[in-house]
Amino acid sequence: MTTDAAPATPDAVGRGWTASARVLHALLALAALTGVALEVSRALAFEPTTDLSGTERLVRLFSYFTIQSNLLVLVASALLALRPARAGRVMAVLHLDALLCIAVTGVVYHAVLADAGADLTPSGDLANFLLHTVSPIGTWVVWLLVGPRPRFRTATVAWSVVYPLGWIAYTFVRGGITGWYPYPFLDAGALGLAAAARNTALVAVGFLVLALLVRLLERVLPATPGPTGRGPSDPRGRGRG
Repeated sequence: MTTDAAPATPDAVGRGWTASARVLHALLALAALTGVALEVSRALAFEPTTDLSGTERLVRLFSYFTIQSNLLVLVASALLALRPARAGRVMAVLHLDALLCIAVTGVVYHAVLADAGADLTPSGDLANFLLHTVSPIGTWVVWLLVGPRPRFRTATVAWSVVYPLGWIAYTFVRGGITGWYPYPFLDAGALGLAAAARNTALVAVGFLVLALLVRLLERVLPATPGPTGRGPSDPRGRGRG
């Protein structure tokens, strides 16, 4: 005589989701942290072929969108590893910025910059792989698997644009003063301001397209459970924009 296995209770589902989310977000934070730490150690290493100070090398390093987007992933993932169902407007903007900015990092690098890279040391190759491949792919895979969602509303998308606009303004202002730009397609000194602005606009359009994609996916993907499995992780539900 056999009996059917009892279905998993909501609490059991919630505990399983919480455990999986903690592990995945922690691994993602570790990947981003390792990549950034390797780059910082390389920036601080003595290089007799350059006359840049250690401070200037660090300022330039942290001016790269790659580094900043990985820091967004690191902070968002660490917070979600501690509390996977974490909610709130600031957290939603932070998580959305991490998703969108790291996607832009991965796409732009592999589409435009990968073939122009300099010869790297083994640690440089590892950092490059973590920052430009593991982190972008991992961030989206983890969000698709464990969320949390729904989280992102129209206002969230609007606020998420503030950071990249600030980075663009900083990049052009500092570049105009120092003559150094983090990426060749933004180099207004070499390309001219009009061409650099056009390239920036193309990337901005891609950012907005990704934001719309995330909003669409949140409408069709199932809501993740709360920490105890009692319904969607966002108690306000899906219906509001």
